[in-house]
Amino acid sequence: MLLSVRNLEVCYGVISALQDVSLDVNRGEIVTLIGSNGAGKTTLLRTISGLLRPQRGEIVWEQGDGPTPLQRLRPHEIVRLGVGHVPEGRQIFANLSVRENLMLGAYQRKGGDAVRADLERGYTLFPVLAERREQRAGTLSGGEQQMLAIGRALMARPQLLLLDEPSLGLAPLIVRKIFQIIREINSQGTTIFLVEQNAHMALTVAHRAYVLQTGRVIKSDNASSLLQDPDVRKAYLGG
Repeated sequence: MLLSVRNLEVCYGVISALQDVSLDVNRGEIVTLIGSNGAGKTTLLRTISGLLRPQRGEIVWEQGDGPTPLQRLRPHEIVRLGVGHVPEGRQIFANLSVRENLMLGAYQRKGGDAVRADLERGYTLFPVLAERREQRAGTLSGGEQQMLAIGRALMARPQLLLLDEPSLGLAPLIVRKIFQIIREINSQGTTIFLVEQNAHMALTVAHRAYVLQTGRVIKSDNASSLLQDPDVRKAYLGG
């Protein structure tokens, strides 16, 4: 076990966004969370990474010196433990160069040689970023900005990478490229928790999956099984 979420409840004022959500992410997996717009997927990732506070429940990080509750830690403390977050909409720094954006991902790290090695790893993983390293990030295409957002998160050397809607607004060819990269990152040892509205692509790449509906987990299984589930196919895969 790497991450455990138990009986999580998150509210916006009087509106309940997540209700009694429980799930697990094991080391080495790609786990995906699918669901329609407004189901609470982004809320869950933001709560795991410390950007939102739950009203109830536990988020437990199972690495290091023992189980560590995350729900009262600040975002930078959670990053330091080994959790990276690629937010919905990418949120790159448009006026900074590609290289400067990447280096911001390593802002808590010490040891220049290791950081430089990871920067080169990022350029190997995303060759287009190497070509554009001194280019302003705001001039990149949508797909290149998504690659930059993922590369920036990897600069913190996360054990767990939270990915929020990486295919959003991208052309199908670029979506396939992004999902190839997700597989490669996982094969290199990074565990991934993927929130994605493109249910077919998400279930194709993942090992296990959860279905979130109006703030509740209504199904969980191996991704290949959910890909064939009649209810999932009808609701999220076009029949």
